[in-house]
Amino acid sequence: MISIIDDDMSVRTATDNLVRSLGYAVETYASAEEFLHSPRLNDTSCVIADVRMPAMSGLDLQSHLIASGRRFPFIFVTAFSVESDRVRALKAGAICFLSKPCDGDVLIKCLDTALAQHSAAPGA
Repeated sequence: MISIIDDDMSVRTATDNLVRSLGYAVETYASAEEFLHSPRLNDTSCVIADVRMPAMSGLDLQSHLIASGRRFPFIFVTAFSVESDRVRALKAGAICFLSKPCDGDVLIKCLDTALAQHSAAPGA
């Protein structure tokens, strides 16, 4: 299950279509909070998240999940590429940090890397 979290519906839809075209099961969420309250949370193999969202940012979501003992591979996409955000995300284990609009082929490579790392992780 690939979880896509972005407050921009057009980005969610485009990313959903791309990932589904690769044969993956996908769930989309308009906010980090919606994802955290989802019954599908524990089915997630990879998170593709926007960095800047109202209430809880993608970076805060990543930190929250790590603090609660949940480690999912993260791919971040952002319209506002800030170096400190990139460093924070990658330091916390993000697979990729991409600028919007992101190249579909690059996103696919990031997803392949994330899922390979997830399946190789102990307990995965």
